[in-house]
Amino acid sequence: MKLVKLGILDYAQIDEGSNEKEALEQTVELAQLAESLGYNRFWMAEHHNVPAFAGSSPEMIMMHLANATKRIRLGSGGVMLPHYSPLKVAENFRILEAFHPNRIDLGIGNTVGTALVNRAMNENKREKLDYEASITDIATYLTDEVNNDHRFHGLSANPVIPTVPEMWLLSMSIRTAKIAAKLGVGFTYGFFLRGTDRLDIGIKAVETYRREFAPSRFMQEPKVSLASFVIAAETEKIANEYRQALDLWLLGNDRFSQFKQFPSVETARNYNYTDEERARIQANRKRMITGDVKQVTKQLDDLIRLFQADEVLIVPLLPHITLRKKVIELLADAYL
Repeated sequence: MKLVKLGILDYAQIDEGSNEKEALEQTVELAQLAESLGYNRFWMAEHHNVPAFAGSSPEMIMMHLANATKRIRLGSGGVMLPHYSPLKVAENFRILEAFHPNRIDLGIGNTVGTALVNRAMNENKREKLDYEASITDIATYLTDEVNNDHRFHGLSANPVIPTVPEMWLLSMSIRTAKIAAKLGVGFTYGFFLRGTDRLDIGIKAVETYRREFAPSRFMQEPKVSLASFVIAAETEKIANEYRQALDLWLLGNDRFSQFKQFPSVETARNYNYTDEERARIQANRKRMITGDVKQVTKQLDDLIRLFQADEVLIVPLLPHITLRKKVIELLADAYL
């Protein structure tokens, strides 16, 4: 079994009975704990108009986290690129990298959010930029390679600095894997988005990425990470109890606005599920890894072998900060 590095993808979730300020403070606590345990990365997700998540601006949170930690890499998982100017994204991450050299990750995704969010983020735009072209532009700006053929020749992303953040593309597609390989950046496979459905596509995407990878200033060798919901506890029974909260949340009712805070186990236990919702819960469980530590590490190890992953990003969507801390402690004991 190859040695892998561990990271965390955090949502700054607002637990039942908590509030937005506490959620952001708990994210800082979690990052500091992860660093003390030897985790390699701590990434922030980007979500808009989801009442239970406070992480609408990964870059802003990353700067605060970088000032509150010393070693751990901080990243976005991922910037919702279709909404943004590639130049502005490059400038934001150059500033982060300038303050904290060799600690910043630029994770990029192509999610646009709900129809309402999409309209609000793009109300003055006639059309979106091509995704591959936008990613290529960011790489060009970060490496100061805006040549005479570029439509914005003479433009630079300031501040101009000697180091570059690591770039990662978050996806499940072969097309995006090819883009990551061509640009020489990392590839993160979102197991938590699709789970065991269409694993063949994911495996082929990773194989394609490794085969076609071209070294760059961002990375000299290909890097593959897996992102998965993980619920680990002392016993399988306890883990299954915690899972009820994630089961309810992942139903995503009312565009994830049904609950203004992340539901507790008690709320999930008392919820009146329809037959259709119970069926969706069974389908969603393919997207998560749950059990006691032995069961969880066995499932993670199987996925690591399957994808030949270099790193695993844990997504600890558990219904209390103490439980989120506990799961990363248990996994640190098992792997680090």
